[in-house]
Amino acid sequence: MKLYGLPGACSLVDHIALQWIGKPFEYVAVGRDALKQAPFLAVSPMGAVPAIDDAGFTLTQNCAILEYLAEKNPEAKLLGGESLKARSEARRWLAFCNSDIHKTYSMIFGAARLISDAAGQTELSNNASERVRDMYKIVDKHLAGREWLSDGRSVADAYLYVTMRWAQAKKIDLSDMPNLQAHFKRMSADTAVQAALAAEGLSGF
Repeated sequence: MKLYGLPGACSLVDHIALQWIGKPFEYVAVGRDALKQAPFLAVSPMGAVPAIDDAGFTLTQNCAILEYLAEKNPEAKLLGGESLKARSEARRWLAFCNSDIHKTYSMIFGAARLISDAAGQTELSNNASERVRDMYKIVDKHLAGREWLSDGRSVADAYLYVTMRWAQAKKIDLSDMPNLQAHFKRMSADTAVQAALAAEGLSGF
């Protein structure tokens, strides 16, 4: 198994999942400039991470990769448990992180690609930051009295953790959300998470 990723990007979720699985894999760091170059475009036509190569089978799109890893390694319980309800709950929050939270961050990280003038970029970034805070409030409420998004730890928890690292990088204040903060601390203390961070040359904040 080979994972192509950009350090700190959403591919970190897959990196954590592979660490949880505990089987041999190769992490290939792709530089930002290399994303749109021919060698990587042959792997990922959109020029985006993550991508995996599993014995010649190439797959892109984060949710598809995470589902693939979960189905191939059921013993790792990457979807939060064995019951239909637990797996569905994990998928619900995985979709929320991917389609709602992550998509909103694209307006924060990529404001310059969407609006030409500086004032408009600032307004878009600020509005998106408030919107993402509203989404985190929903997650914080769900986490009240529980450790994980589903019955057990899942790839949805890894995705949430990665987006919270982005919140710290963009100085989005989540200190008023104690359940979310407790979740972040649990994930930060996970040895597999620490291993993925170290492999990508990232700090463990």
